Amino acid sequence: MDMELKGFSPRTQDSYIAQTKRFAEYFMKSPVDLGENEIKEYLHYLITERKLSSSYISTTYSALKFLYETTLKRQWDMKSIPRTKKAKRLPIVLSREEVKRIINVTTNLKHRTILATTYAAGLRVSEVANLKIADIDSSNMQIRVSQGKGNKDRYTLLSEKNIEMLREYYRIYHPTTWLFPGIYNSNPLNIRTIQRVFEQSKHKAGIKKAVSVHSLRHSFATHLLEDGTDIYHIQKLLGHSNVKTTSIYIHLTNHNILKLTSPLDSLIG
Repeated sequence: MDMELKGFSPRTQDSYIAQTKRFAEYFMKSPVDLGENEIKEYLHYLITERKLSSSYISTTYSALKFLYETTLKRQWDMKSIPRTKKAKRLPIVLSREEVKRIINVTTNLKHRTILATTYAAGLRVSEVANLKIADIDSSNMQIRVSQGKGNKDRYTLLSEKNIEMLREYYRIYHPTTWLFPGIYNSNPLNIRTIQRVFEQSKHKAGIKKAVSVHSLRHSFATHLLEDGTDIYHIQKLLGHSNVKTTSIYIHLTNHNILKLTSPLDSLIG
């Protein structure tokens, strides 16, 4: 109930409950009967013995902190229970040619349109799966993203090529409510299906990079930045609350880096 009142997404709620359950099972006691020492012991166990990722540890930390602070009304001392520093990793992006290859090898029109729309609008996989026909605003050339991450609505780009593909797709498939329905028209396409389609097309395109369908969103932002789009505009298109989140794409652009000359070249030359 506390998580629902806070407005957490169902996915976050499921994750926090699962983390709390594992914590309780580790000690075979209710969290009500556990405290600071057990929390530290458990986090240390996850880091040193399970050797889990910093992202996993951070989620566990957040789940337990919310449980004890909000639900159990306990004091949470940040100094006594330090948070593991999250590893900073740059996302892997696809080149424009690689994106083109992935889209071109996807022969199924519905699947090709999904991947093209994901890239063209910089969408998360959950966002493209939950698009409705009414979200496509062709008169203003924009796509409305309803209740994206953080329960926020936003508008993003609708490209000329994208609308052409969507119109062709609509003429053949005739969707009613959901733009990309699943087996039953009353439900949107399953996210896992889209992920599987991307993996198949990536393999078919001969791309060896460790990329996922989310990499299309990263590539969208990086390519816009390389084309000179203002980072604050990209922030709005992606739906980021803070421009610091968007600034990671500055490290991914090669537009200016490729123009630089290594000092070794001038030294030997």
